[in-house]
Amino acid sequence: MDVVFVVDASRRGVTPGDYARVRTFVTQLVGTLGRRIDSGNMRVGLLAYATTIGTRYNLNAYSSVASVISAISTLSYTGGQTNTAAALAYVRRSMLTSAAGDRSHAPNVIVIFTDGRSTNTTATQVCAVLSLSQKKPPHITNGCKLGHYRYLINSGVELCG
Repeated sequence: MDVVFVVDASRRGVTPGDYARVRTFVTQLVGTLGRRIDSGNMRVGLLAYATTIGTRYNLNAYSSVASVISAISTLSYTGGQTNTAAALAYVRRSMLTSAAGDRSHAPNVIVIFTDGRSTNTTATQVCAVLSLSQKKPPHITNGCKLGHYRYLINSGVELCG
């Protein structure tokens, strides 16, 4: 499985505390997937976004849990608008490619952490549809709205309930 975490770093509805909690949650989640990552059965990529695309690393950038967790710790809170359309377009065009480490035999999963309010809802919907119309469409899920993610950690429910 190839998983790309897409993390909203805008200031529109995301506080620095929310952002830190999402970073912690993604770190904990990656930790639980350790054996799958270390064995090469799972690759993890990450993209932080706001008005523009910020920190990112491709699926082939890190091959161990320790290196993925170290990369997650470098994510910074940038602020700006919630440009989810640009984030999804970037993932589709640049990250889910063989050059960036996408594997043809592995299913793709995109997990989005956002305040839920894209600055351009129509463009975001179009980008999601374009992603799903690919030859190997990814599973796209809103991991949770940032204000509600604590419930997911405390309850132990699956990521996309």
